[in-house]
Amino acid sequence: MTGRQTSRPGRARRDAGPSQRQLRVAEEVRHALAALLERRDFRDPDLAKAHVTVTEVRASPDLRHMTVFVSGFGRDVPPEQFAALRRAAPFLRTQVSRAVRLKFAPELHFQSDTALDYAMQVDALMRRPEVAQDLRATAPGGGEDDAA
Repeated sequence: MTGRQTSRPGRARRDAGPSQRQLRVAEEVRHALAALLERRDFRDPDLAKAHVTVTEVRASPDLRHMTVFVSGFGRDVPPEQFAALRRAAPFLRTQVSRAVRLKFAPELHFQSDTALDYAMQVDALMRRPEVAQDLRATAPGGGEDDAA
């Protein structure tokens, strides 16, 4: 048997990450949702006034579930707008199924995108004087190792 641990030919390992199909379909769903949210043509007033961007969509292996990561243009999505997104999920699911041709209309699960917050925390840590000093000391050609 080859180095891959598979039960059937053509099947990837479980820990190999998303397939090309998952990535492609998730990106199509992201585009469809972004266009829907941009139009703001909703009956729900909380959703109609929402300033939400779809930052990422992750698809399950069977493409029946999509986790939609949303952000509020550099800030957290207010709870009432998040609740409105969840209430509108069946409508959005129908609209996505019309825009993206799939065998099944995917269930949409909304989550807040915290990647920007995390990146800003890491950036703030990297700018601290003691961290910058440590980084300079361990950089090649700039530290205590030059004296040897």
